[in-house]
Amino acid sequence: MEHILDNPIYNALSTGNKHLALGSDTAKFFIPEVAPFAGLKENSSVYFNELREISEAEASFILFTPVHLEIPETWNITGQMDLQQMVFEQEAPTQRRNYDFIDLDQEHVSRMLSLTSLTKPGPFLSRTIEFGKYKGIFEGNDLIAMAGQRFQPLPYVEISAVCTHPDHLRKGYASALLSAQIRLIQEVGCIPFLHVRADNYSAIGAYERLGFTTRSQMFVYAIGAESKIV
Repeated sequence: MEHILDNPIYNALSTGNKHLALGSDTAKFFIPEVAPFAGLKENSSVYFNELREISEAEASFILFTPVHLEIPETWNITGQMDLQQMVFEQEAPTQRRNYDFIDLDQEHVSRMLSLTSLTKPGPFLSRTIEFGKYKGIFEGNDLIAMAGQRFQPLPYVEISAVCTHPDHLRKGYASALLSAQIRLIQEVGCIPFLHVRADNYSAIGAYERLGFTTRSQMFVYAIGAESKIV
């Protein structure tokens, strides 16, 4: 039987993130200003063609899959990447130091966009904050670290946008924010998970020390309509 995390985007759009979903019952995608991700009920040419038919001509999407895909010629592959999918299935780590976390909201979006543009934790757009539960650490008026939640293929909830300004690394901010997100997710009876680049060995090691274990390798495909390329 397929595990819900084998198809995290489609299952998120069908459950915990359905209020942000567009598309059909079998080919879904997020509101474009929220996130560029799409999910298919099955990774078949039929559903890829359906996604083509129900999306804008210039649309482009990112898909996650545990197996290599054959993408129909109606889509142009614009990028590929390997990820590790990691799950946290133990008691939340104890916070050894008190941090002044700030709940991030719409007034902080410009600073969040600046930080994510600098640190590249993954796509972060003008309405990505609508995934919710973002927390940050400030130095004066400057946002120097943050983390939030993204895909919610219930009962799993993904921790995402974990990033720290380069001038403030090795101060424990990322671990503290991760621990806070783990607690938030567990408090509502859900299971934390995350995705990390397969070649980001330092991040993988940090997540393992915190208690995350690798569940699966995931393959990422960025696709865009040929009409956009032309």
